[in-house]
Amino acid sequence: MAIISISDSQVNSADQILVADSNSKIPAKDGSQITILNATNVASGTIATARLDTGTTAGKLVVLDGSGNLPAVDASLLTGIVSATISASDPTLSTNPSGGVGTEWNNSTTGEMYICTDATAGANVWKNVGAGSGNIIRFPGWGSTYGFSTGGARSIGNPCNRIDRFSFTSDGNATDFGDLTISVSGNVGQADTSHGYNAAGQTAATQRNEIERFAFASAGNGVDVGDITVARGEGPSGSYSSTHGYIAGGNTTNVIDRYAFAASSNAVDVGDLVQNANGSGGATSFTHGYHFGGNSSNATNLYKYSYAASGNASDVGDMYQGTSANGENGNSETHGYAMGGHYGGAYINVVQKWAFATDGTTTDVGDLLFTGNSCNHASSTTHVYCVNGGNASSQYQHIQKVPFATDGNMTDVGDLTAGAQTSAGTVNQ
Repeated sequence: MAIISISDSQVNSADQILVADSNSKIPAKDGSQITILNATNVASGTIATARLDTGTTAGKLVVLDGSGNLPAVDASLLTGIVSATISASDPTLSTNPSGGVGTEWNNSTTGEMYICTDATAGANVWKNVGAGSGNIIRFPGWGSTYGFSTGGARSIGNPCNRIDRFSFTSDGNATDFGDLTISVSGNVGQADTSHGYNAAGQTAATQRNEIERFAFASAGNGVDVGDITVARGEGPSGSYSSTHGYIAGGNTTNVIDRYAFAASSNAVDVGDLVQNANGSGGATSFTHGYHFGGNSSNATNLYKYSYAASGNASDVGDMYQGTSANGENGNSETHGYAMGGHYGGAYINVVQKWAFATDGTTTDVGDLLFTGNSCNHASSTTHVYCVNGGNASSQYQHIQKVPFATDGNMTDVGDLTAGAQTSAGTVNQ
């Protein structure tokens, strides 16, 4: 048994009682065998890094280097980190970034930088914020899922109110999607990202001024949301930007009307065509609406008008083949299309196109499978479609298409629910 020595001095050694100093503190002693200390009682001082178990492997404390940077570690489980996507190509409309609006995309090939400003699935908008130019935005003139045919005449003076829908992703017949509020022919169609629109036209001998719309989300009927400034029947043309629908000409008027998709409201007069034109067709580019062809002296004209500001149309070219009784909404991002029609007392089957960048005279790029007039057009992201139409003795219900990439002759890919002429076409964007 050890002998414990009690001393009144501060020299505390083996086998002596540990005595606090004059400040009630424990003197400096070897505490290597002290255990079960509560770390929360350590209230001051700094533990030297050398005393910590540091490193970059499992269970170690990670220490910043001399520049305040993290060492090389696996960060695959980190969340909430906002960074740019680095890619050798540009983003696309269907990139659908998980980060939503504000996502950054850098093209490592060109150095272009983009920010997502609209993350709508399949219709992204990427704004170029680098030193380059050119945004990636949804082209309003085509759709990715469905085409629609509205109204039309099943025989002379016998308009209908049906809304048919057909698929862009697989060929086949159309289905009955709903009804317009009125039976109408000679009407035009437009679309925004959620609704299809139908405007103008006539019921028997009465010219109409209604603007209707129907939702893409589910089958249903149209509702009246406004009026155009001038009632017009057979043969106005239609086009649309991402925010507005346009109706130009028709019957004896040269007025260009515009209405907003964002609110149910009436159209306003924003300009005039070069001359009165009916029996005409239309096309949509990123920046302009086009009006082409028409009856009598208008049959070879190609006009365009700007979306950016109100103003009159200008004459920018000629039709390779004069045409009347044509449709609208045949367009790729770069070209407009005119298909079929009637000219010089004969029905024609020519598929014509022109470049938006240069305008000028259209060129013959193929033939319709079924010769006729008064068909309507619709455009997917890869093909231009010609639906309905007919001649003096019959109304077609055919759905024809041809690819933008190669042009050529149309192929028959399905049927609408019924034959009709002078119907309107639009697309689900």
